[in-house]
Amino acid sequence: MSEQSPEQNIDNLNQTAAGTSDTATEKAFLDTIRQNIDAVDCEIQTLINNRAKLAQQVAVVKKNHTATDDSSDPIFYRPEREAQVLKAVMARNTGPVSDEKMARLFREIMSVCLDLEAPQRIAFLGPVGTFTHAAALKHFGKAADTVPMTTITDVFREVEAGTAMYGVVPVENSSEGVVNHTLDGFLSSSLKIIGEVELPIHQNFLVAEHTKLDGLSRIYSHQQSLAQCRHWLDVNFPNVERVAVSSNGEAARRLKNEWHSAAIAGDVAVAEYGLHKLYSNIEDNPSNTTRFLIIGHEAIAPSGQDKTSIVVSAHDKAGALIEILKPLSYHGVSMTSIETRPERPNKWAYVFFIDMNGHINDPNVNAAINDIRPLVKDLRILGSYPKAVL
Repeated sequence: MSEQSPEQNIDNLNQTAAGTSDTATEKAFLDTIRQNIDAVDCEIQTLINNRAKLAQQVAVVKKNHTATDDSSDPIFYRPEREAQVLKAVMARNTGPVSDEKMARLFREIMSVCLDLEAPQRIAFLGPVGTFTHAAALKHFGKAADTVPMTTITDVFREVEAGTAMYGVVPVENSSEGVVNHTLDGFLSSSLKIIGEVELPIHQNFLVAEHTKLDGLSRIYSHQQSLAQCRHWLDVNFPNVERVAVSSNGEAARRLKNEWHSAAIAGDVAVAEYGLHKLYSNIEDNPSNTTRFLIIGHEAIAPSGQDKTSIVVSAHDKAGALIEILKPLSYHGVSMTSIETRPERPNKWAYVFFIDMNGHINDPNVNAAINDIRPLVKDLRILGSYPKAVL
């Protein structure tokens, strides 16, 4: 009798389940299902270890190549390759697991494999339990060594010094706008943007084991989170003081020693600080999303679906911005965002941060940027990188 595939076994079991009625038959049916699960688990475990061995071979090849040509340290993390793998995972997925959840599973497998090649140290705007921490875990997986930094400037400095391979910083929120400190960081740094993360922002009302709700007198959170939950708080806790702190992670940390306080923070803070989620998704805008940037040193190859970011210092004259944007239109390049920041230390001078679809290697993007250069005082390419996949 030929061996059946897992799919055929499942079909046969489904047919058997339709006729299951008595307890003994049900137990036998469940035992058979569990045996099949055990068999599939063995296959999965073997295949994951096979993938890990291939990753180790990749590491050996890269290290040997570096030793041979006496170049700089080998680069193990390839954002464009990971983006392509995750998109392929989602494209070939047939369910019942959703495309995104399947990609998240592969994200963790890839994280473990990359850790075998070379452990990755990732700096992020801390403390632990913030949405930036969640973005770092979402992008690099839980096998990465994520290290909290006190400020955005510290994240830039850590990556510049080589103490961390990469950094994760917030750049804009769909409700509250751009994070100016991140944009300003690029004005004094040579680091590049090598990736992006988009994170839906779901706020939770958190309490500790010892919190006494009938005596609640204070709610901690970052000022942006308090603003994003203003209506919910007005309806549910109108008379409780709202205290803005440096981060949602700090808000969660404070509950450890206070019985009369609650916090508003994300899911990561629940696990990190051992809190209880009393209410979920209390944000006033359910579609609220924050975009984060991954910063590093190297240029990134095309992934097939990319963005390019530039910073432009314009001449002080009428129509300067219109003149800058014309080449994008002429070459059919879609601009996705533009932000203005003061050009320090010059008075009343400004720079423009422009994001566009496409990679610098794309002919139309390259042509547009080359046409802009003679029109401005300075133009710097901050990076071409894969669009957020998850």
